[in-house]
Amino acid sequence: MIYFASDFHLGVPNFEASLKREKLICKWLDQISVDAKEIYLMGDCFDFWFEYRDVIPKGFSRFMGKIASLTDAGIKVTFFKGNHDMWTFGYLEQELGVTVISNELVIERNSKKFFLHHGDGLGPGDNGYKFIKHIFRHPFAVRLFGFLHPRLGAGLAKYLSQKSRIGKGNSDKIYLGDDKEFITQFCNETLKHTHYDYFICGHRHLPLNLELKTNSRYINLGEWVGDFTYAVFDGTQIELKVFKP
Repeated sequence: MIYFASDFHLGVPNFEASLKREKLICKWLDQISVDAKEIYLMGDCFDFWFEYRDVIPKGFSRFMGKIASLTDAGIKVTFFKGNHDMWTFGYLEQELGVTVISNELVIERNSKKFFLHHGDGLGPGDNGYKFIKHIFRHPFAVRLFGFLHPRLGAGLAKYLSQKSRIGKGNSDKIYLGDDKEFITQFCNETLKHTHYDYFICGHRHLPLNLELKTNSRYINLGEWVGDFTYAVFDGTQIELKVFKP
């Protein structure tokens, strides 16, 4: 079995709620570890993550310990950078044994071709965010942020997180239509020249399993603040599920 999940947003809206969600995620990881061959965590696992040279964000010890135990057991775990946790510089690979992906990843399993991406910045439009993403990922900007004291940097990030849609509890659960959804537009445009059996993304915070043209599907993994959704590929087909411990 291959499992996919996204947008845990550990850290918001407060410590108590985040800890409860973290324990739930660990239960899910325990459950799927029985038959999981690969696990893809597709961005925004943390609502904020920035690796200073000698400091990492406080907390999330249960989650990180669970991931380390999975990789130690030989289960391949792939971690995608999201728009909230794009600043990883080696710690997760070294300490947890995961593979970190910065942008897209194309895989083929059982003759099925997958396009995997967190989902941010895909498709037309959203130019303001695309510009900001370019700035945030630029090495010079990263170095400047690294000069901030961790308490100041983490405090600023926490403030901004509380202003985000997930921090405010507003995940925009209305599908806007194929002609307005950026990721759907990206999928349909891509299919004009390259076939994928599955496009799997997060970021949108809306669980979706949409049939596209040319026998293809777009799966959005939703989020774990309220949806608790994930996808599983059994070698033949993919299914979007809700975790209910």
